[in-house]
Amino acid sequence: MENLHFTIDTPYLTQTTQELVRINSINPSLTPDGPGEAEIGDYLADQLNQLGLAVSTSEIEPGRVNVLGMMQGVGDGRTLLLNAHTDTVGVEGMTIDPFEAETRAGRLYGRGAYDMKASLAAMLAAVKALRDAGVELQGDLLITAVADEEHSSIGTEALLQHVHADGAIVTEPTDLAICRAHRGFIWYNIETIGRAAHGSRYQEGIDANLHMGRVLAELDALSQALVARKPHPLMGPPSLNAAILRGGTEVSTYADRCLLKMERRTIAGETEASCRQELQQILDQLASHDKDFEALLRFIFERRPFEVPASAAIVQVLDRACHDVLDTMPEHIGQTFWTDAALFADAGMETVLLGPRGHGLHAAEEWVDLESVSQLAQILTRAAIKYCGIT
Repeated sequence: MENLHFTIDTPYLTQTTQELVRINSINPSLTPDGPGEAEIGDYLADQLNQLGLAVSTSEIEPGRVNVLGMMQGVGDGRTLLLNAHTDTVGVEGMTIDPFEAETRAGRLYGRGAYDMKASLAAMLAAVKALRDAGVELQGDLLITAVADEEHSSIGTEALLQHVHADGAIVTEPTDLAICRAHRGFIWYNIETIGRAAHGSRYQEGIDANLHMGRVLAELDALSQALVARKPHPLMGPPSLNAAILRGGTEVSTYADRCLLKMERRTIAGETEASCRQELQQILDQLASHDKDFEALLRFIFERRPFEVPASAAIVQVLDRACHDVLDTMPEHIGQTFWTDAALFADAGMETVLLGPRGHGLHAAEEWVDLESVSQLAQILTRAAIKYCGIT
């Protein structure tokens, strides 16, 4: 490694980031007129082909594609997977041109610049650096660009049906810190059942909305108790939020039903069963105090928390690679939000998150720091050499 010299092609990296940002890849599951990932998938497949990788494109749903590139190893080294998603959130309310990809003062602006098209470009630049230096890896290097991370992760779920690696680096933005953990989430519906009646018929009506008010009061207390619990050292405490509330049909009628859609954010050690039990106990207690109180709890969806130990080989490799590039040991952090890293980890890959510096995730002004994108490309190149091995 000491005698191996490689260079990140900075003009290529900047141009590739700009070209990616200029492609509208808004997720149609979030914004109905979003075009999806087909165009950006074609662009990435072409770039990977030019870099000499074996490339495959798979359409998961109409207009929703994954792209996989493989730099095949020449020996029996470990396989490393680099990952980024190609979809973005919408552009409503943005105060800059979302697709111009303007650069000024070392920053590149646009929707997806930070989240996470610069990371896609850094992955390509790392492959180019390896190719330009004539490096032959012992293990395979996989470049994966997936659809739909911003909504339901159908891209990563489809990818994991036929792709496996020993380690994975998900290049979500982390400001060049190593993210080793993040929280999960569970979605529940709670529905209170009342009895419809004319607003004047208080003897007959049962107000599902008022009964939901009791539920909300108890959830507020639980919410405060959750954030007061001992936090996970990287993920922080668990939490919940009452996201969507719907009830009633008209102003002069007792509401016969009220529906709450809620989210429970989870940390390592919590299970769906234990979270459901906490909620069910609240409903059972309310029912025990009022014979007319009726509520139903329904599980909707879950994504598990993610955590990788500092002793994992992929973390050790990134520690050294970051130190080589940044001249300092990287910070180890956790995040409160969820990412596809949890799916890779659940599939048996030692996984970590590492991405560039920037600002404006899903915000009115989004930008990425170009120097950090170059540093990310250098780190990924070194990580591939250290993890996969070289001849």
